[in-house]
Amino acid sequence: MSMKSVPTISTADLSRLIAALDVQIVTLAECLVSPGYNLVMGGHPCPGIHYVLEGTGLMYLRNAAPVKVEPHTLVIVPPDCPFRLEVFKGDESPGATEPVTGADHMNIVDSVYRFTAGNEGPRTVLICGYFRTLYGASMDLFETLAAPIVEKFRADDRLDVTLKCAMDELVAQEIGYGAMTGALLKQVIIALVRKSLSSMNVWIERFAMLSDPQVARVFADMVAQPGKGHTVHTLAETACLSRSAFVARFTNAIGRSPMAVLREVRMRQAAADLAAGNMSIDQVIRNTGYASRSSFARAFRQAYGMDPSGYRESILRNKDVSTSGR
Repeated sequence: MSMKSVPTISTADLSRLIAALDVQIVTLAECLVSPGYNLVMGGHPCPGIHYVLEGTGLMYLRNAAPVKVEPHTLVIVPPDCPFRLEVFKGDESPGATEPVTGADHMNIVDSVYRFTAGNEGPRTVLICGYFRTLYGASMDLFETLAAPIVEKFRADDRLDVTLKCAMDELVAQEIGYGAMTGALLKQVIIALVRKSLSSMNVWIERFAMLSDPQVARVFADMVAQPGKGHTVHTLAETACLSRSAFVARFTNAIGRSPMAVLREVRMRQAAADLAAGNMSIDQVIRNTGYASRSSFARAFRQAYGMDPSGYRESILRNKDVSTSGR
């Protein structure tokens, strides 16, 4: 008896979702571990990315087998996931190294947190980043990650160069450094997705919001065309589901109702349009699919705590202050 293949999200839908993803770096750090030491790191509220620049060791993650790391190993951990990095002198057994709590051995060098365990070389060196991947004010793709992701890259993939550039941007803090660091990390995430799709290690379905291909198709349509005249009926048709089945499956995968998600995606688009400053309020309203100015203003106030015009003024004022301070 042949087994039915599990349906997966289409490449086209995944491309649209990745294109619309807003990546924000929360913080970057370096971890340096000498042979004979075991660096113990607590969890962080955001998902984390850990890339090995130099050295080898074992990484221990919650509810997962130890991961053998070497240069160009990339590990993504879910939110609130502590980890340990153990580096051996020679033939030491796992657990025989000296544990060091990262929080107790941390200093800040050029705006970057540095965690160290031991002072002898050659060290194992990681770039670590904590980040958000947003589709709206609160919909974070990697927040729904159920288990760690581990991928091995090559030197010619140049992810180390990309992450070092992000580190340099954070240190320099020139105008637009937040957007630049986010764009650089997005390159790493795209490389990670491509790596998964070209190997047997397909982990895309570990994300709750991508686990149902029909729901993912609808979600991709929402984020790609927030101003389209979406209704529950048209969205259910896109998913090729009955209205009731669509609402149930969408809510189960995304965590809230289709129209609540659509409203959040539209408000994100409106905020971006207002911040750009090259559209009138009426154009912004049309671009986000609202027919009523009062309905749009009410939804925007609920999302951002102020009127659209006040939001635009505050963004422009902050830009002026940032520019004048340089």
